[in-house]
Amino acid sequence: MPRVTIRDVARHARVSTATVSRALSGARPVSPEVVAQVRRSAEELGYSGNGIASALRRSRTDTVGMVVPSIANPFFTALVESAEHALQEAGQQLFLCSSRSDPGLEAQRLRTLVARQVDGIVISPVHGTESTAAVAWAAGRLPLVQVDRYVTGVDSHWVGVDDDAALGLIADHLAGQGVRTAAFVSSRLTNSSTELRLSGLRRHSARLGIAVDERQILLGEYSIAWGREAAALLVEHRPLPDAVICADDLIALGVLEGCAAAGIDVPGDVLVTGFDDIPFSALSAPPLTTVHQPQEQIAAEAVRLLQRALGPGEGPHERIALAPSLVVRASTGRGD
Repeated sequence: MPRVTIRDVARHARVSTATVSRALSGARPVSPEVVAQVRRSAEELGYSGNGIASALRRSRTDTVGMVVPSIANPFFTALVESAEHALQEAGQQLFLCSSRSDPGLEAQRLRTLVARQVDGIVISPVHGTESTAAVAWAAGRLPLVQVDRYVTGVDSHWVGVDDDAALGLIADHLAGQGVRTAAFVSSRLTNSSTELRLSGLRRHSARLGIAVDERQILLGEYSIAWGREAAALLVEHRPLPDAVICADDLIALGVLEGCAAAGIDVPGDVLVTGFDDIPFSALSAPPLTTVHQPQEQIAAEAVRLLQRALGPGEGPHERIALAPSLVVRASTGRGD
């Protein structure tokens, strides 16, 4: 079937092509009767127009770029999905890029998005310092919102979870379960989330009298494989702590696997907690106690801040730390 053109709509509505353009774009005043007539003709003929061209005439592309460290990590997958839904509500499309936890690739992705003339960028930076130059460069050219993680020294909005409060929830819960010693398994201290979670652990464990042996602070990467390896190290260098606090759920799932392989009972011999509340955390054996991040709210706030940055007269940049919640499951001795 041949593509319906603006000329076909004009002929059907018995008006000029210029009138059709004005009626559909709202660029200039057209009587309500003519607008209704043109729209009726467009609908009957199946004319959709050229949204990209219209957006370009408004100096907008109605597209937003998003850069995340990994789309394989279920936390970021869910965050991207929530952002896409929020952008759709705002009439915008998402260009998704994975930086694969590589600052060099992240910088390349940012350059590509700027070249594509996206309206703005949402990014969770890979590295606390090595990402700074590229994020600052992009923020100097387009509205930019940092989510979950952030780099300092860049003037931009940020929205994420309150990591310190999250570690406080974990520590309070474990203390209530009689925990007196704890290990911490995380990625290397290369991003704001990891650093804040470790500092939160130290602060709240000291507050509650939970001893954290520096030799049992194990730093690797956000992966199940590292969690298994960390569990093997803890088993090898006993005595075991009362609890293993993990910086994300992937690590915690690996710790559960490692404990099972070594004959260590969870929660009988050691308690285990995660962070993020990915869907798999409720399906592990045993189900995992974890921090729930309000991903939909994080994404909605990020899109709201981006829309504000795209509008006239933007005010000062905001830093929004959303409240976490703790989902208690059997890995810490209590069921759902």
